[in-house]
Amino acid sequence: MTLDRRLLLLSLGAVGLSGCGATAGAYGGAQRQPASSSIPGDIPFATWTDDEPEYLLYPSDEIEVAMPTASELTRTLRVGPDGRIALPLIGQVMAADRTLPELEASVSEAYASQLVRPVVEVSLRQAGPIRVWVDGEVRTPGVYEVNGDIDAYQAVIQAGGFQPTARMHEVALIRRGPGGRRMLRVVDLRPRRDQAIAIRRGDIVFVPRSTLGELAAFFTQVRAALPIGFSYSINGSNGSGFAQF
Repeated sequence: MTLDRRLLLLSLGAVGLSGCGATAGAYGGAQRQPASSSIPGDIPFATWTDDEPEYLLYPSDEIEVAMPTASELTRTLRVGPDGRIALPLIGQVMAADRTLPELEASVSEAYASQLVRPVVEVSLRQAGPIRVWVDGEVRTPGVYEVNGDIDAYQAVIQAGGFQPTARMHEVALIRRGPGGRRMLRVVDLRPRRDQAIAIRRGDIVFVPRSTLGELAAFFTQVRAALPIGFSYSINGSNGSGFAQF
């Protein structure tokens, strides 16, 4: 059992998050555990994969909501900071953290009382900026908008760099994976370690002070109010909240 796995098993189990059946291993690997595993404190992180999940809409995305059976209602809109869009006749609709088919279904349902045939087609016109969340032992924690392709180390630099107390060799990268499940990868961001892990929209980079056990306290504090775009699910239940940033 690796050091990373021992730390995570001991710490994240204390948050009461259990039953996922996949546990994080060292440096992005994941060790699949049987559903009936008796190991205490099973960690609710899915097996890490680099596969792209289905696209979720995000604040600042530009979309077209087309109504083929009522073309006068077609609109090109930008998703607002609160994750919503405004449509004629039905008003505000939550768009962020939804896939295009999910938004189509939601808008179609809302128009059902207004139109005989509420056919809706939603398409992405232009993706908004990439935002990542950097927290822990960095000088200026927060949500950052990044330009172009950057890696986890560069994201930390954008957040002011490491504090002297940072545990640079055990940085947690949390990402929304397929099915909305949260994945974790432990990365070594010390200089010359050649772990250039590319950042994706909605990633969370957490730099601990002493052990990865601090992740437990971090998620306890933020899981009730995660910013839009930093969504995940635990045991099939969505864990995102909605907050403007």
